[in-house]
Amino acid sequence: MSTLITLEGLDGSGKSTVCESLQSTLPEATFTCEPTNSWYGDLVAESTHNNDADSLAELFLFTADHADHLSRVIRPSLASGTTVISDRYADSRYAYQAATLEGSCIDAPLEYIQSVHEPFSRRPDATVYLDIDPETAVTRAGATNKFERAQYLERVATQYERLIAAEPSRFHRVDATESIADVRETVTMIVETVLDDKKSSELNDK
Repeated sequence: MSTLITLEGLDGSGKSTVCESLQSTLPEATFTCEPTNSWYGDLVAESTHNNDADSLAELFLFTADHADHLSRVIRPSLASGTTVISDRYADSRYAYQAATLEGSCIDAPLEYIQSVHEPFSRRPDATVYLDIDPETAVTRAGATNKFERAQYLERVATQYERLIAAEPSRFHRVDATESIADVRETVTMIVETVLDDKKSSELNDK
């Protein structure tokens, strides 16, 4: 059963913690993340920690990392019938980079970034969105680079809301201000329901 489930949210929303907890529940699944641990991902990390990085160049570093991730991990795993769970995926790029490119030479940055990805990316079957306000996100993250400033994260959150409004059936919103135990339980239930529904759909198609 090939299913791609992604975890999204602002920095500090608890995605990585939730992803780790899911590994004990779904040991047969492929767990991965973006940016990746490849050399493409290393370049992305270097760029995000450089306040002088060009925003458009940064977008294409992220996009290159995503393309490599698809060819090296995502598509081979799905082709083998394995469930894939990714801590961040294309929606992170849409939300974060669209916020970064606001006021740049790119008109309608969200739509532009989506158009760049459309020919080659793979749409998730379901996306869990860990919802948290920007101020809490910054406090939890405890970092100072540009991706964790409250004002910036306000713009990122706005872009996420646009994505959710466009595809409400794909996104599953979870209140990430609840206790980590409650968040883990809620996300686990969502993931299990998505996988059960996918299995039932495939059986009905036979």
